[in-house]
Amino acid sequence: MKIKVCGLRDADNIKAVAALAPDFIGLICYERSPRFVSNIDATGIDALPDTILKTGVFVNESAENIQLLIDDYGLDAIQLHGKESANFAAAFKNKVVVLKAFGVDAGFDFEQLKDYVGKVDFFLFDTKTAAHGGSGETFDWRMLNSYNLNVPFFLSGGLSIDNLDQIEKIKHPQFYGIDVNSRFETALGVKDIKKLEKAFAIIKKYTKNEIRS
Repeated sequence: MKIKVCGLRDADNIKAVAALAPDFIGLICYERSPRFVSNIDATGIDALPDTILKTGVFVNESAENIQLLIDDYGLDAIQLHGKESANFAAAFKNKVVVLKAFGVDAGFDFEQLKDYVGKVDFFLFDTKTAAHGGSGETFDWRMLNSYNLNVPFFLSGGLSIDNLDQIEKIKHPQFYGIDVNSRFETALGVKDIKKLEKAFAIIKKYTKNEIRS
């Protein structure tokens, strides 16, 4: 079970999170987000170990600007959180790891994801809101039973210490990782290290249980 910690922007906090050894660290490159990283240079992401994938999160950004940030800051992955097409995502797939995020609500149709198969590395299922993530709200995880494509996915949206133990009920074969954000903060863009330590312990326990079963 992989762990992505998203919405970071403070250099010292990023260093502290990196010490926990997450698999992905997400930097939000979307100006309307309250966790927008206005100065990536100041975050010290160049000091992150190679084992952590530096992930830029974009919403309906131009391909040119995405590529510019990939090149300038050595991003290892991108997360497309807007209305980006399958072909748009595919243009980056052999350059970086590509996550395509979708907001899920009661009427969500997983059939719409078919065009993205082979063109992205992962899906990320978040709770559908107007704010493109970071809402702290969960969706009905039972809906994941309707997902039957051969693309692994991250689960996002309202994950917290209070509900992380419930992921053990998700037995989907494509369940690859979790994405934590707003429920693990002391302030916008600043993560609570103590809470993250507890979360990492829960996920490691879940992973061990999966291996045994």
